[in-house]
Amino acid sequence: MNRLTCGDVLNLIHQAAPFDTQEPWDNSGFLVGEKGREVTGILFALDVTQNVIDEAAAHGANLIVTHHPLMFDPIRRVTDETFEGRLILRLIREGVGLIACHTCLDRAPGGINDALAECCALLDVEGEGFVRVGTLPVPMPAGELREYLSAALGDTVRLMGDPARTVRRLGMCSGAGSGEWEEAATLGADAFLSGEVKHHHALAMADAGLPCFECGHFATEQPGIFALADALQTALNQVEYKLGIYHSRAGAYGAGPDPRQAD
Repeated sequence: MNRLTCGDVLNLIHQAAPFDTQEPWDNSGFLVGEKGREVTGILFALDVTQNVIDEAAAHGANLIVTHHPLMFDPIRRVTDETFEGRLILRLIREGVGLIACHTCLDRAPGGINDALAECCALLDVEGEGFVRVGTLPVPMPAGELREYLSAALGDTVRLMGDPARTVRRLGMCSGAGSGEWEEAATLGADAFLSGEVKHHHALAMADAGLPCFECGHFATEQPGIFALADALQTALNQVEYKLGIYHSRAGAYGAGPDPRQAD
């Protein structure tokens, strides 16, 4: 492969997380740019923001791959009067393409939720779609598990439930996935983790005797972006194509530290 284009990258990502498996309301795929443009470098991030575009420019990357897409809802105009408009205009002006891989990556083997399970060191992981359930390395009280998860994910974790309750099998769904707790329970989970937990879901889990952990949307999904970047790097290595692939240092709401270095 002598010349790698945005369309080539799109096809490689499709092999890892097929875009036709996304939810009907989702907007994953090639969102901004020209498919035929040659790629000089790729920046991976959870979201596209002005800080992320700054990083892409600093690395000489002209393609950004994010988890969350722009334009969830149809838009009638692109102007500098809106948050999304300013982003789209700048991407076009600076010649930076944008690919989003959202719910298709959430459910893909090796995607967001598998990466989250691995980050938590779960064993004997099972589940499909958006849910994963696995065995903890050692059973522990929910209060101790909260500290364990905080260290594993690098964020403050909130526990809702009995801190003394022993947890052996942990269920999870990244992002705003607390509605998936019942499916996790049917797979043997005796506690549940998500990025965001809705109040009525927390009440239902408390009634069922399941402690639940709210770990932050960013913290539960960022490991999967690293996994996608690694999968793409492997695919490019197989065709002996050398390209700069970078991980964004921008946090959910601005610039912040990143435990990984650019490849």
